[in-house]
Amino acid sequence: MKVDNVDVKALDKVVDKMIQTVDQSKDEIFNIGERCRQDYEAISLELEEVKKMFEQVIAEGEELEVKSRLARNRLSEVNKNFHQYTEEQVREAYEKAHEFHTKLQINHQVEKQLRDRRDELERRLRSLEHTIERAEHLVSQVSVVLNYLQTDFKQVGEMIKDAKEKKDFGLRIIEAQEEERKRLSREIHDGPAQMLANVLMRSDLIDRVYRERSPEEALKEIRSLKQMVRSALYEVRRIIYDLRPMALDDLGLIPTLKKYLQTIEEYHKGTKIHFTNYGLETRLPPNYEVALFRLIQESVQNALKHAQAHEIQVKVDIQNHQVTAVVKDDGKGFDPSVKQPGSFGIMGMKERVDLLEGELSIRSNIGVGTVVYIQVPLKK
Repeated sequence: MKVDNVDVKALDKVVDKMIQTVDQSKDEIFNIGERCRQDYEAISLELEEVKKMFEQVIAEGEELEVKSRLARNRLSEVNKNFHQYTEEQVREAYEKAHEFHTKLQINHQVEKQLRDRRDELERRLRSLEHTIERAEHLVSQVSVVLNYLQTDFKQVGEMIKDAKEKKDFGLRIIEAQEEERKRLSREIHDGPAQMLANVLMRSDLIDRVYRERSPEEALKEIRSLKQMVRSALYEVRRIIYDLRPMALDDLGLIPTLKKYLQTIEEYHKGTKIHFTNYGLETRLPPNYEVALFRLIQESVQNALKHAQAHEIQVKVDIQNHQVTAVVKDDGKGFDPSVKQPGSFGIMGMKERVDLLEGELSIRSNIGVGTVVYIQVPLKK
């Protein structure tokens, strides 16, 4: 490829290769993050069970302490007045004292084991939580890059005349994304092993509950395990829907936004999301529907992840000549004049709006929330 004479076909091949590589990397990151999320759910359930068993052991230990003390006092009294008691009474006093002493020692050992197990599970949960957050952040960044490559970057060959500059830009994206993926893979390389260990541990717990307690309680544990699997399946479906909702192609922008925002609200229990459509509920050209959906999706995700908003308002107004979208939240806000580290999402939003010849403005102040205003003209 000559620098002064850009070969658009060769450039398209480079872009297609970039899209394929980034898409494969995104799938791998998603799978790794999903395994960690399943591990997190399983460990959370196990931790709750361990805490309940720990509280029970503590209560039993306190009761055994009282009984052991009484047994020792009884034994001391028998020893002092040995001639006043029969041989059977003396033997009974010794056996009782020994029995409660033994039970108390076993109780202390079980308590220590449960305490150690609880602390270990809590440490693992903190580590998994950090890893999941990193994975979600990375997937979000990679999604922006992938969407940019699939929709906007296809036109770069007609706008950029320097082929070397274009190629270096694409390679830098892949290199940075690959480096992040390697780092994430190193951090959670033992995810599958931990998942299998959790399953084994859970099965051992069910077996012990069946033997030591009752079949009914064992069935409760099995139902709990099934619920954990259902939760994992729900999470997989939610993420798949988030990656590419099929309803966008079948029903259009407004119905898809309604469903998407409802799903997000169900997943984020502490946040209320209000959606209002003021204009026409009509179909738009596919590239407009995809772009507007991604812009609103990115704005809502920013409000949830970064602004920690409790209430989000999404308003859309489709008219014959333009589309207006407003996303407002009551989160912690930020200073738009200060460049945020890792603000690749906002950069991607601006690029997408520019390609639609629209306008994007973000108004925010620390402590008073953020308003994202999007206006895109519709060409006849």
